[in-house]
Amino acid sequence: MDNLIAQLPANTSDGEARRAALEAIAAVERQPAAIVDFSSQGTLLIIGEPARALASVERLGDALDCTVLAPVGDNVPVTFTSNQGTPRITGQPATLAGHLGNFELSLAGPNGHVDTKTATGGWRDHFDLVLDLSDDPLNTSAIHPLGYYAPGQDENALDESLDALRGLVGEFEKPKYFTLDTSICAHSRSGITACTRCIDVCPTDAIASAGEQVAVDPNLCQGAGSCATACPTGAIQYNYPSLGDSLQAVRSALQSYHAAGGSRPALLFYGADREASIIDRLAGQLPQHIIPVEVEETASVGMDIWLAALAYGAARVYLLMAPDSPPSEIREVSSQLAFAGAILDGMGHSSRAVTLVSEADDTAVRAAFAESETALIEKFAQFAPLDEKRRTIRFAVDHLFSAAPKPRPLTTMPAGAPFGDVQVDSTRCTLCMACVSQCPARALEAGEDVPQLRFIEDNCVQCGMCCKTCPEDAISISPRYLFDGEQRCQRRIVNEDAPFHCISCGKIFGSRRVIAEMSRKLQTHPMFQGVAIERLKMCEECRVKDMFEDQVSNEDAN
Repeated sequence: MDNLIAQLPANTSDGEARRAALEAIAAVERQPAAIVDFSSQGTLLIIGEPARALASVERLGDALDCTVLAPVGDNVPVTFTSNQGTPRITGQPATLAGHLGNFELSLAGPNGHVDTKTATGGWRDHFDLVLDLSDDPLNTSAIHPLGYYAPGQDENALDESLDALRGLVGEFEKPKYFTLDTSICAHSRSGITACTRCIDVCPTDAIASAGEQVAVDPNLCQGAGSCATACPTGAIQYNYPSLGDSLQAVRSALQSYHAAGGSRPALLFYGADREASIIDRLAGQLPQHIIPVEVEETASVGMDIWLAALAYGAARVYLLMAPDSPPSEIREVSSQLAFAGAILDGMGHSSRAVTLVSEADDTAVRAAFAESETALIEKFAQFAPLDEKRRTIRFAVDHLFSAAPKPRPLTTMPAGAPFGDVQVDSTRCTLCMACVSQCPARALEAGEDVPQLRFIEDNCVQCGMCCKTCPEDAISISPRYLFDGEQRCQRRIVNEDAPFHCISCGKIFGSRRVIAEMSRKLQTHPMFQGVAIERLKMCEECRVKDMFEDQVSNEDAN
C-alpha cells in the first residue's frame, strides 16, 4: 500500500483526498480467514515424451524425487520399470485428480483402470507434484491446481515451472477463501437440480454437486471469488476478506475522501495477481479522483459491493480485469454488470456507473479511466456493513432509489437475474404445494388454514426450482426488480381455492381442485373403485377409520 501511495500523484485536492482514502482502507481491521494446509515431500510425476521428461529430471538433479510417465496408445498394458535410475511408468493416462501434496493418477489398461499404487507396484499411492509436458494437459481447469504445471512445448514456461517446483517441498498454507451456508443453497431439492451458477463459473473446478447442496474443495479453491459473485442467495460468500470487512473498507475510504475535500470519487477494483502490474505501470497517470483498491481477485467483488459503494458516495465503480482472466470469470462479471445496470437504469441513474475495463493495451485502459463521472447522489448512505449479500443489495438500492432522478415502480431484468416475480396459472395449479416444500428461499408459502399459495418477492432468487417441481407445469418466473420495499416484502396470494371438507367429519384437509383432480385421475384405477374412491374425500383419520371398519365388517361376514 505504501508503495502504491508513493506512486500516485497528490498535487490536487482530489489527489490529497485519495491519499486519505487509501490510508483509511489500510487502517481497517480484517478478520483473519481460516487456513488450508499442504504438505509436500517432493515426489514429482513428469508426464511426457521420455527424452524430454528425462531431460527435465536431469535439470532438477536431486531437488525432487521424480517419476516419469510415458503415455502410450489405448489398450497397452501398464508397466513400471527404471530408466537410468529414474522410475518410469508406461501406460495411457486416464485421469489425474488432486492438488499439491496429493495427486492421484489412474491409467487405462486393457482390463480397466489402474490406480497409482498398482501402476507403481505399491511404491507410490500418490504424487505431491506434477509436471505435465503433454500438448493436451490432463488437467483442463482454467486455473490449474497448486502443484500442477503444464508448460507444454514452451521452453520459457518450462524453465519457470522447474524453478517453481524446486521450491515446493515442505509445509505450505493458504487462506480458506470462502464460507458456505448449505441451508440457503438453491442447488437441488429431492433430486431436482435448479441452480448451478457457482459450479459453472468456478475456474478451478473446486465446486461440485453434493446432493441437495454443493461442496467446495478448499484445497482446489484458489480464491477467484466468482462463485460468490454468481451465487443468488449468498450461500457462498468470499472470506478473504469477508463481505462486511470489504464494505467497511469501501465506506471508510469514501468517508475519508469526502471529509478531505475530494469530489466525484471513483473506486477502481483490481486483482493482486493479474492486474497489479497494470496498476504499477499506470499509477502515475490515473486521474486523481480514482481510488485504486486492491483485492485478491476482481471477480470476487460483486453487485453487493458495487451498489453499496455507489450508495456510500462513489460517483463510479471501475472493475479492472486482465484480458487473460479465465473466460468464465469475465462472463460472470459481465452478466452481473447487466443486472446492476438494469437496476440503475430503472431508477434513472446511469447504467455505466459500474464499468468493466478489460482492454489489451495500456492506451485503451487509460482512455477508459478518462471518462467523466458525475455523482449519483448528494446524501450518502449510512447503513452498517453487513455480511449478508441480499440485504446489502436491498439497502443500497433502497438508498439509491430515494434519490432516483427518474424512478419507476419496477424494472425488467435480464434472464438469470436473482430477483423477480412468480406467475401461477390458476387454471392448472391444484394447490398441491409441491413448490412450497421445495422452494429453497421460502419465497412460496402455503396458506395457514385455507388453500392458498402465497409469494414473497423479496425472497425469490429466480432459481426455477418451483417451475421444475410443479407437476402441472403451472408456474413460470420472470426476472425483475420491484423498487417498493414494502410491496416487495408483502405476502401476495398467487392462487387460492375453496377448501374441501372431509365428507365424514367435516374437517378441512385440502382444496376442492386437488380432490377433484385426484378423483379424476384415479377413477379408472382398479385400486380405487367403489368405496375406495370415496375415501379420497376423507381426511387421514376418517380414511383409516373407514378402512378398519370395512375390514371388521368383512371379517364378521365371513
